[in-house]
Amino acid sequence: MAKDRKGKSEAKKAQKAEKKQKQEKKAEKKAKVKASKLDGSDAEDVDLDAVLEEYRRQQEQFLKVTETVLEAPPRPRAAATLMASPTHGNQLLLFGGEYFNGALATFFNDLLVYYIDRDEWHSVTSPNAPLPRSGHAWCRGGNQAGAVYLFGGEFSSPKQGTFYHYNDFWRLDPASREWTRIETKGKSPPARSGHRMTYFKQYIILFGGFQDTANQTRYLSDLWLYDTQNFVWHSPTLPPAQLKPDPRSSFTFLPHEQGAVLYGGYSRVKSTVAAGSKGGKGGKSSAGGGGERSVLKPMVHQDCFFLRVSPPGPEAPVGTPPAVRWERRKRPANAPNPPRAGATMAYHRGRGILFGGVHDVELSEEGIDSEFFNGLFAWNIERNRFFPLVLRKPRGLGQRRAVGGPGGGGAGAAGGRRARAQANEEELLRQLAALRAGASLEDADDMEIDKTPGATEDLRKPGREMSVSMELPHPRFNAQLAVQDDVLYIYGGTFEKGDREFTFDDLYAIDLGKLDGCKEIFSRPVEDWIASDDEDEDDEDEDGEDEEYEDEDGDVDMADDEAKQQPTTPSKRGKKRSTENNADDQASAAAAAAAAEEEEESAAPDAAAADDGLPHPRPFESRRDFFQRTSAEWQEVLLADLRAKGLTPETAMTAKELKARAFELSEAKWWDCREEITALEDEQEAAGIGEVVSLPQAGPGGGAGIGGGGPRRR
Repeated sequence: MAKDRKGKSEAKKAQKAEKKQKQEKKAEKKAKVKASKLDGSDAEDVDLDAVLEEYRRQQEQFLKVTETVLEAPPRPRAAATLMASPTHGNQLLLFGGEYFNGALATFFNDLLVYYIDRDEWHSVTSPNAPLPRSGHAWCRGGNQAGAVYLFGGEFSSPKQGTFYHYNDFWRLDPASREWTRIETKGKSPPARSGHRMTYFKQYIILFGGFQDTANQTRYLSDLWLYDTQNFVWHSPTLPPAQLKPDPRSSFTFLPHEQGAVLYGGYSRVKSTVAAGSKGGKGGKSSAGGGGERSVLKPMVHQDCFFLRVSPPGPEAPVGTPPAVRWERRKRPANAPNPPRAGATMAYHRGRGILFGGVHDVELSEEGIDSEFFNGLFAWNIERNRFFPLVLRKPRGLGQRRAVGGPGGGGAGAAGGRRARAQANEEELLRQLAALRAGASLEDADDMEIDKTPGATEDLRKPGREMSVSMELPHPRFNAQLAVQDDVLYIYGGTFEKGDREFTFDDLYAIDLGKLDGCKEIFSRPVEDWIASDDEDEDDEDEDGEDEEYEDEDGDVDMADDEAKQQPTTPSKRGKKRSTENNADDQASAAAAAAAAEEEEESAAPDAAAADDGLPHPRPFESRRDFFQRTSAEWQEVLLADLRAKGLTPETAMTAKELKARAFELSEAKWWDCREEITALEDEQEAAGIGEVVSLPQAGPGGGAGIGGGGPRRR
């Protein structure tokens, strides 16, 4: 027995000695690489200006804008931009991005168009398109509804040894696919990437981002507004005492009827730690300091600001800049917990739709423990509250209960809410067409409707089935999001495992009104990662640690053994990763939401919104039904508002405009309450109540079906 123990001890010593030799070899290799960079002999330090000039020459070979059909989806890419086309209701626009395979980085400048109704990708080439880039920002043009504006971004050498930041400004016409570089007089924003842009009336608003210098990454907090009518940039001078957002990148920046709202973001901030402690990567020793050193620590921002923009009056001289003011808001209630970086958000009817993200816990200089998420949330901007969005299986053909009736079967039991969804949507479109034509709602049945491709039709190409899952896409961060016709599209994103970075090559669609599944438009594996020598050594080190652990304990726990058999996904950042709790982010989000409700500072925004005196949707009530029931009330709200402004309703708004505006208000309210009503529907179904419908919906035979042939009871 003693002999066996002695043999195990000697084997352990041999393993430790071998591991030490590997670590010394690895440290020596890193020192050589670092020395070569300092000597200026690094092969990846190329002349970026010459590389970009070559791209420019190749670009000029295209004589005109050309659009071609692709046989397959485009190449995978990260840090691109995705948008629903502002001029075509059945198209998504994708531009730029980069792809890193572990050895080389490739940048793109192709404009890609996804035709939703055809399930078809098109590639657009142009003689004057922006040069290849990633980390840029774009947005639609506000008052310039048919335009898209793009600014900045970055480009690097293939081995990412040197970086270049752009400060160019572009306008894209989505209809003609034509790019135009905008040359402005006066000051313009400095070069950057990781910034965000949004729109307000005639202005394009730009904030934040970062710049990579030779020694560090500098985060920005400057604010710029571009006047699309007077073609000039404004950089407002803010009062010194006014609160404003700290420097950051990768934040959320959404439009608002009075300006814009900002939430979250990421930066690295200076921090002083004891010289003996481990403050993470990026730390630099301070000059002197007696045992202290300065380090840069990652920071995930959770604050929220409102940017109030006041355009100049009609009497102001042409080119007068708007007045702006940052107003700090309370932290949003029920925000996803733990805080996460790379959680992207798309704007949808007064809400922000958030997906994914990563939470890093810096353990030591050796690595970072990270958790990735695939939770889906809706941020109600006015109420400043997050709601978790959970996919639900389509409801069956259960019984319906009439309002005011005792509930029963018969004719009322035929077809549930989901069965009538298609008919309701078409009737809603007919009503909207009737209002815009100035006709009454009674004439809506005779109206011709122009179905926008993608609005009510299925997202599929004839002959190709798309799988639908009740699970959200794989956890990831920095996914690209866009909303078109109330459908959320999730494209790509990044996931990390060990020293490998995996860029997802997929596209999904989720109906935000129904939440009845996640449709996979396409998904392709990416298996071209080139592992470095350091990664191979790290893998060997991990194997050695596993063997040592087995020698000490005799047996390895079965749960750990099963975990080793799970497929690993490529990654890049060279840090430890832990993803054990990613699969059920929705459950953890719901628990975090319940805990956050107890926070006093977050509870206030909901109080006023919950009792605003406006008509409120009922459970299982479609947009069509809600408008039919409350149309008169919304029109009265509009008339009261006109009277309060001293205007005569008869001259300020025609009957046609009044009805159309009432329809818009009712639809906005329906979406504003969507998450709350969905929760009530789930509670009623759990209690066995089923769908609640109005008596007219029960049909001509409703009396017999509900009351058993007798009189209706109230």
